[in-house]
Amino acid sequence: MKDATRERVEAETAGWKYMEELPSEWFGFRLVRDMRVHGDIYDLYSYAAEARHRGITAYFHEETKEYKVRVWIGLTEFCRIEFVTGNFNEFELLLRKHFETVLRDMAEFHPETVTSLLWDKGIRDWAYGKSLPEALEGFALFIRPSEPVRIANGSYILFDYVDFDIASNFIIYYNIFRDEFFGESRIRNIPVVTYAFDSDELSGLERKLENQMQPYLREIRQKAEGEGTT
Repeated sequence: MKDATRERVEAETAGWKYMEELPSEWFGFRLVRDMRVHGDIYDLYSYAAEARHRGITAYFHEETKEYKVRVWIGLTEFCRIEFVTGNFNEFELLLRKHFETVLRDMAEFHPETVTSLLWDKGIRDWAYGKSLPEALEGFALFIRPSEPVRIANGSYILFDYVDFDIASNFIIYYNIFRDEFFGESRIRNIPVVTYAFDSDELSGLERKLENQMQPYLREIRQKAEGEGTT
C-alpha cells in the first residue's frame, strides 16, 4: 500500500468515535480492533466467531479507493455492496445503518431475509435437501438448504460441505438473475469451477447430486490431500 493511502486512512480514522464505542461482543461475535495493512487492503476492525467460522471486517481498499465491508462464512468470502463508498463520513453512516443487521443475520437465520424467488423454487419442501447427510466423504454439512445464505451478485449458498482441516469444500448455489443452480468447490482454498451440477430446476439438480456428488467429494479430498503432501 502506498504511503499516501496509509496516511489518508489513518488521518480519517484517527480518534474515530464510532469504532471506540463498538461493543466488545455483539451477537456472539468478538470485536478485534486490529488496524493493519495487507497488500492493498487496510483492515479497520472485525467481528469474528471463529468457532462458527464466521466473521465480518470493515476495511479500505486501495485499488478502488473505497471503504468496504467483507464477510466470511466458512471458506466463502465476499463484499457487502451496501457499504461501498469512497467517502469516510458516508461509510460511518452506512455502518450505523446496516452493520448491526448484517451481523445479526450472520448470527441467526431469518427466513424473511431470503428472496421469495428462491423459496418459489421449492427449497422449503425439498425432501432431498432435508435428507442430506451430516457428513459425507469426511466433509461436514456446514450450510443446509433450510437456511440458505445470501452472498454477492444475486447468489445464495444452498448448501456447503466443508473440511476446514484441508481448506476444501463443495457448494451448491442458486442465482436469482440466471434462475440457475450451479456448483463450485475449493481445493486448499483455491476455487475450482464445475459445470456438472448446472440445473434449471431442483428435480434436475437432485438427479445430478444423487449420481455425482459423492464421487465428486471423494475427488476433492484426494486432490486436497495430495496437494497437502507436496
